[in-house]
Amino acid sequence: MSASNELEVWVVDNDQSVRWVLEKALRQAHMRTRSFERGEHLLDAIENEKPDVLITDVRMPGLDGLALLERLSRTCPDLPVIVVTAHTDLENAVAAYQGGAFEYLPKPFDVDEVIELVRKAARQVGHVPGKDTTSDTARMPSLIGQAPAMQEVFRSIGRLARSSMTVLITGESGTGKELVARALHQHSPRAEKSFVALNTSAIASELLESELFGHERGAFTGADQRRIGRFEQANGGTLLLDEIAETSQATQAKLLRVLQDQEFYRLGGTTVQKTSARIIAATNRKLSEALRDGSLREDLYYRINVIEIHLQPLRERREDIKALAERYRERFSLELGRHCTGFTGAALSRMEAYSWPGNVRELRNAVERAVLLCKGSQIDVADVHLESHGPRGGDSEWQIKLPPDGLSLHTVERALVLAALQRTGFVQKDAAQLIGVSKRKLNYMIQRMGLVHPSWRRNREDPDPIPN
Repeated sequence: MSASNELEVWVVDNDQSVRWVLEKALRQAHMRTRSFERGEHLLDAIENEKPDVLITDVRMPGLDGLALLERLSRTCPDLPVIVVTAHTDLENAVAAYQGGAFEYLPKPFDVDEVIELVRKAARQVGHVPGKDTTSDTARMPSLIGQAPAMQEVFRSIGRLARSSMTVLITGESGTGKELVARALHQHSPRAEKSFVALNTSAIASELLESELFGHERGAFTGADQRRIGRFEQANGGTLLLDEIAETSQATQAKLLRVLQDQEFYRLGGTTVQKTSARIIAATNRKLSEALRDGSLREDLYYRINVIEIHLQPLRERREDIKALAERYRERFSLELGRHCTGFTGAALSRMEAYSWPGNVRELRNAVERAVLLCKGSQIDVADVHLESHGPRGGDSEWQIKLPPDGLSLHTVERALVLAALQRTGFVQKDAAQLIGVSKRKLNYMIQRMGLVHPSWRRNREDPDPIPN
């Protein structure tokens, strides 16, 4: 950001009249601005300095807006980009959101809306005039991923964010269902209104209706004043109902009426209350099973399951583990004031091989603990404390197919030691951590097996050398 504490906004559009309108509006809003006719010109300029917010057209000669967005996502991942276009089709919208656009705005646009979007984009990444951005960086969102399943989630968010329809988010505990709900809210026209989340399974059934709908004074013993419920708190915004299948049949009937009519009564009240909150439901249960056992009303199921977004468990998108771990390392290094610059290869290998039964939440906690306990500048295997159990469903972390004629324990043990050594670059301390034995025990096993490697001090010619 510029030293004057004014937001600096750059505009890329081959239409001179659009550039003129945006520059004038931005300057009247006390923002600094530069404009470019082509995406290539912007890339040349951004090598030396960076704006707080970028506004770009989609269809331009040479480098178009979506290609520009892709380039910037690699070189300036924290730069919020607002995409504006006269060609408002689904493909462009999905591509823009998938490419990391902060917002997608069709032409013709209202300049006041553009100004508000620019300010909102700057607030989201912490680029607020006169504000220290360190603490905001520490709160970076962890809804990231290159796995195909996560890319589909991002596309769904891009398609659904501006809609008001009910969305059902499914996935195991800890996969990030609330993060998806928040992303839907933050990228919607409701973003300036409240986002309210309620875990219905964490509240006693006799208190849940009061939490949801509120109550009037005297509605029950202890109700000494009126209380506004979550539906009223989220009016105009978004209400996330987590673990909705755990609610009682009576509460489900009342929820169904709110979803259908957007009306409800406070407990003890006689006046109809209205809400325009968008409802997002979430659950870690298979709702088909809840329907079969009768714990979920069929009519409520069909009302909440309009559009489903499913989040895969972390063990099924292992390619995202490294990026998530790095994101959390950056966050907790700042929050805890620790000089922690990265992970050793052995530590990352250990994390990528683990099943993560607690999903992203467990990864977050493991990295926070590792940052706190890290003795050097890098997190090593010894700093990463993981549970020994496997993933849900009874599967083990690693399975071996036993040949028909059987297999000797010595062969399995040798293969395991070799795999650990190769993965850790033949560093015995790291390999020992990876297979859960002491360094002394591993050294004994290596000598018994007659294994050597050029990097080890006690090296000798080996009739059965370790393959590199």
